[in-house]
Amino acid sequence: MGDTAYGVAEMLGWMVNEKAIEPHVPVWDKSERNDGTFSRSDFDWREEDNEYRCPGEKPLRPWHRNFTVRRSGITKASTIIYRASRHDCGDCPMKARRCPNTPMRKITRHVNESARDVARKLAKTSAYARSRRQRKKVEVLFAHLKRILRLRRLRLRGLRGARDEFLMAATAQNLRRMAMWLMPRSPEVGNLVPA
Repeated sequence: MGDTAYGVAEMLGWMVNEKAIEPHVPVWDKSERNDGTFSRSDFDWREEDNEYRCPGEKPLRPWHRNFTVRRSGITKASTIIYRASRHDCGDCPMKARRCPNTPMRKITRHVNESARDVARKLAKTSAYARSRRQRKKVEVLFAHLKRILRLRRLRLRGLRGARDEFLMAATAQNLRRMAMWLMPRSPEVGNLVPA
């Protein structure tokens, strides 16, 4: 489990492909558009053909001709650019929604996009909703440790020192929660009343 900061493609690729961890993490995604044109999710990804298909069933491929020396097509940003044919986009009746300002549409796909797809599918399950509720409880406790108990950095060295310091902070936190539970606040006055 983790927050959106762990939902970047590199981290999801590491979790899914290298460590075989089921990622209960929201995906960091900025591919949706709000200007009336098609977003990447409107295009159909076909794994077996290594291409996207637009709503007009035209292919977007990383290359449109055969090379004698096969190219990877991976950019410095670890993405592969899928482009439509200029001929297909020029005659398309949906050009205004597909690529209004360019002669052809292009879509970038991260090399770890399959891991992001796994996380997107997992986000629709009930197990993900349950783990998200549990994560919020844990994160509130960590925020309380940082803000109220001022545990922004560890003062003791080594793993044993970190374990001891966290144990003391968790004990203080649990004692505070137990005191709140044993002495609930009165709704009228706002003061603590004995149970």
